[in-house]
Amino acid sequence: MENMTTLINEIIKFRNERDWEQFHNSKDLAVALSVEASELLELFLWKENEDFNIDKLKEELADVLMYALLLANKHDLDIHEIILDKIRKNAEKYPVDKSRGNATKYNEL
Repeated sequence: MENMTTLINEIIKFRNERDWEQFHNSKDLAVALSVEASELLELFLWKENEDFNIDKLKEELADVLMYALLLANKHDLDIHEIILDKIRKNAEKYPVDKSRGNATKYNEL
C-alpha cells in the first residue's frame, strides 16, 4: 500500500507543479480516462490479438491508470478496498462452478 501512496503522490506532484488540478473535476477526469482507454484500444485496431507495440501499450496503460488513480484520490477512495469489494461482488455473480472457462455474462449463466 505504501508503494501505491508514493505513486499517487508522484502523480499529484506532477499535476500540481503544472497547476492542472483546476481542470481535474470528476467529469473531466472520467472523460479523460475514457479517451485514454480508447487510445489503448486503438493499439489493437485491425490487428491480430497480440500484435501491438509494447512501448505504446505501456504509455497508454499508464495514462489510463493515472487518470483512474486521480479520480479515486479526488474522492478519497481506497484503491485496495474498492478493488477487493468488486472482486467479492464478481465472485458472487460468477461462481466458479458455473463460470469456470465460460465467457457468458452472469445473468445468462
